[in-house]
Parts: sequence; C-alpha cells; structure tokens
Amino acid sequence: MAKIVFGMNQSLDGYVDHEGFAPDAALFRHWIEHVRGLAGSVYGRRMYEIVRYWDEDLPEWDAEQRAFAEAWRRQPKWVVSRTLSSVGPNATLVGNDVEDVVRDLKARLDGEVAVAGPDLAGSLTDLGLIDEYRLYFHPVVLGRGTPFFAGPRPPLRLVASDRIGEEAIRLTYVPA
Repeated sequence: MAKIVFGMNQSLDGYVDHEGFAPDAALFRHWIEHVRGLAGSVYGRRMYEIVRYWDEDLPEWDAEQRAFAEAWRRQPKWVVSRTLSSVGPNATLVGNDVEDVVRDLKARLDGEVAVAGPDLAGSLTDLGLIDEYRLYFHPVVLGRGTPFFAGPRPPLRLVASDRIGEEAIRLTYVPA
C-alpha cells in the first residue's frame, strides 16, 4: 500500500513560491533522490504546468539538473485538471474522479506517492487521503503568496525533524 505524501519548499512564513527562493546544492541532491524513489506523483494543474520545465533538456543545465530531469521524467504522473485536454509523457490526465484515482493508487502501488500543489493537497486532506506532510523551511520571509496549507487542517503530530543542507529544515507530520 502506498503512502500519500505532501511536501514542498516553503518560506518561514508558510508560503510556497518557486521564484522566491531555491534549494541549495545539498537540498537539490535530496530532491533528486526523493524523486528517484517515488512510486509516482499526483499534480494539480498549476504545479504541473510549472514542473513541465523538466520535460525539455536545456543546454545550460549541469549534471544534477539533468539527473533531476531524468528522475522526474521516469516516474508516472497523474495530473488533476478540468481544463487541460492533454498532458506530457508518462502522465495521465485525471478529471473529476480524483478521489477514486488516489484511493486506487494508494491501494495498488507500493512506496511513496507525492502530492504536488497546495490546493490539490488541501482537497486530498479534506478527503483523509494525505498520510504525511513534509515542510521544508527556508530562511526567507515572503509576506505573501500561496500558502503551503490551503485552509484549516486537522491536528497534526510531529514525527521527525531534519536539517538538510546549510539552510533548510524539514519537519515531518502525520495526522493526529
């Protein structure tokens, strides 16, 4: 049975913004290994459109960026959207049946399935489908943006804390 995990980089004040800050080298290596180990990922439309960046090889990429792109392309992806008509390679479009699809993934797959996108994670939390939350805090205060939690959450219990690289702290929570 798969574990459904929602984890993202965020500012100290709780916002996610891929343009507001970036992982250092150690955290980027962590993300490469994390993605390599996933059974798959479920994306909301907006997050998927951002990460499709990794579908193309760019000449200015270094070896680690190429490694991340390779890992990202290899994993199966499910994209939740009512507006997209198609998705890229190794991806499946999910319409209105997101609950059934995620329950099926959870029952059918082994390992971890990542959830990407705060709004999607909020919906899956409301359905009781998120097994673990991983908050990667960076020493940045944005003051605005998209919050990691897209609404009130049930009580959570801290199960781990780790420093990754020179700047990030990962806090891992499960529903209490």
